[in-house]
Amino acid sequence: MPFLCEKSGCWSPEKIAAFAGAVAPALWLVWRIIDADLGARPITELIHCTGDWTVRFILISLAVSPARRLFCAPKLINMRRTLGVAAFAYAGAHLGLYILDQKYNLAKVASEIMLRFYLTIGFTALIRLITLGATSTDGMVRRLGARWNMLHQGVYVIAVLAIVHFLLQTKLDISESIMMAGLLVWLLGYRLAQRITGNVALPLLIALAMTSAAATAAGEAAWYRFGTGVDAWRVLAVNFDPSMWPRPAIWVLAAGLAVTAATWLWSSLRDQRPIARRTSSRALSGAAQVQSAS
Repeated sequence: MPFLCEKSGCWSPEKIAAFAGAVAPALWLVWRIIDADLGARPITELIHCTGDWTVRFILISLAVSPARRLFCAPKLINMRRTLGVAAFAYAGAHLGLYILDQKYNLAKVASEIMLRFYLTIGFTALIRLITLGATSTDGMVRRLGARWNMLHQGVYVIAVLAIVHFLLQTKLDISESIMMAGLLVWLLGYRLAQRITGNVALPLLIALAMTSAAATAAGEAAWYRFGTGVDAWRVLAVNFDPSMWPRPAIWVLAAGLAVTAATWLWSSLRDQRPIARRTSSRALSGAAQVQSAS
């Protein structure tokens, strides 16, 4: 399987992990089909599941670059293409299942996409994903040159469109979709901070976690205020009630702080390695001197 290997021909653990992660949800959905565990409307459930995984894989692919920098792991870049293709595959399945649900009435599908705003947004994101998927090969990278990077920066637009589609589709229970929006705020905020400072240090990571959580809580309150008329202050207050946890903002805060803690731990362990090597080399040198003296 060449797509699981590095350019040297060796197996790539990063590509293998990304491929396994991409296939696992599909296998789980197949098992649910076999086990008749999709409820009274199985096609609708599959439409929702494939849509959810599309958004998740878009966000995971966007998390690769921050992880590379924060954990000094350049080879993680090998995961990004597989994760991006996985997002495209689940988006394609999402649309295909919707067409199946409409009994292959393509005229009706087209009219629904044109008339329903959230479907228009979702279809726009899919078209952009198709463009990125079609240009993800090594040959297209060489052929497009610098234009390839400019084209693939469109993934940020795709992510925003996918989140908006998710929010509009869920309508009332927006817990997962607003949490995804908060995580996207963190991912985009990290890129902005990296561009401005050149190095996102731990205090900035903490501030980013808190800012993303606050944006999530504010977004949730605004959504319910303008969508259902619920008092925004009541929605905000829920985030400070431990009996109502975990709220989307709490999940986003926890994720941001977990990344901060992992970054601190990793940098601490990395800083101790040279000390350990110097200590061991000195011990070996001392032992050699004792042996030579004896």
